[in-house]
Amino acid sequence: MSHFGVVAPAYYSHFHALQALAEELMRRGHRVTFFHQADAARWVTAPGIGFAVLGQASHPPGSLQRSLRLAANPGTPWGLRQIIEQLAATTRMFCDELPAALAQHGVDALLCDQMEAAGGLVAESLGLPFVSIACALPVNREPGLPLPVMPFAYATDERSLHMYRGSTQVYDWLMKPHARAIQSAAKTLGLAPRSALHECLSPLAQISQTLAGFDFPRQHAPPHLHAVGPLRNATIHGQGHWPIDPQRPFVFASLGTLQGQRLGMFERMAKACRHLDVQLLIAHCGLLDSTAEQRLHRLGATWVTDFAAQQWALERADAVITHGGLNTVMDAIASATPMLVMPIAFDQPGVAARVRHHGIGRQLQRRARPSRIAQVLREVFDMPTPAFARLKAELASAGGTAKAAAVVETAVRTRQPVVAGAPS
Repeated sequence: MSHFGVVAPAYYSHFHALQALAEELMRRGHRVTFFHQADAARWVTAPGIGFAVLGQASHPPGSLQRSLRLAANPGTPWGLRQIIEQLAATTRMFCDELPAALAQHGVDALLCDQMEAAGGLVAESLGLPFVSIACALPVNREPGLPLPVMPFAYATDERSLHMYRGSTQVYDWLMKPHARAIQSAAKTLGLAPRSALHECLSPLAQISQTLAGFDFPRQHAPPHLHAVGPLRNATIHGQGHWPIDPQRPFVFASLGTLQGQRLGMFERMAKACRHLDVQLLIAHCGLLDSTAEQRLHRLGATWVTDFAAQQWALERADAVITHGGLNTVMDAIASATPMLVMPIAFDQPGVAARVRHHGIGRQLQRRARPSRIAQVLREVFDMPTPAFARLKAELASAGGTAKAAAVVETAVRTRQPVVAGAPS
């Protein structure tokens, strides 16, 4: 049996997905240890999973919360620059400290989040087998497709292709601090030159939470890219306790675990739903206080809570208002719930573009006025649910966590590329 190390950016949703995969691997007899700064240990909650602290000097206790606040609301170009510098600092920390830590803990294989280049760099330098995991939209680049962080619709005309190329150049320019960190690490670790996330992926297996049918049409997907759908544990979905009236439209709203503090967005949603006289359940993921909750009630929210059983809520909802987090979108596909996507950051604009492309929701900019939200919600209520049929069927057969674990085991056992569609 193997001892897997997990390397990922310090975001709850990424840790949550990778912990589900870790639990499945442990059920199969393997060991799993997460490696990161001390503050991230609170997200590793499953019994039996190890946690090794890195970055005691560079990422001391208390520093993660400041980073998360900035990531949730960079505000200015300087704020964005700071986020990129933080990403670069974390990559440097991993590349400096991870090799010795892996040897100390006897790790013989790695699970590497695509968003943290250091995992692949260190694994390659040590000759360890590793599997890349795309918890967000895959970072794999392909000519003719926009980067996953871009809001562009899919098209093949020359104007669109030119826009994709230009936006990629702008992105690479913005990411120069991170590129320099990757370049320096590759040189120090004795690896071939590289400078971007997509150049640090596994040659054995890559696993994506995104359905192939949800992504834009790829012509050159790596043969070892496995779209397995959401990585979740095997626990039974929770139940909600809110007395939803089936005779009135019901809207569920969530902005995820990083953006749930955005009171202004929730206020505009509440006003829109009051105007439409529909039921609204807001889940803020523990990022608003009781005063804010009471204000949302006054403005039109029927119920406001920290956490809700999301799948339960979506199965009852006539529409969901979301920031475009991949987990919520995949859950909405599973329940065939039309979406109003109001993207904020990261890959959310790209997720929103794919929702539009497949006709399973509408999009608004995050500062949309209540009247506009109400108008588009009416359109969402009237969307035909057959648009979900193909994606829902693909999701049901994608394999999820069990499939991902099987791919991981095959990659580590054979040390050969695991081709998608082949037995694993």
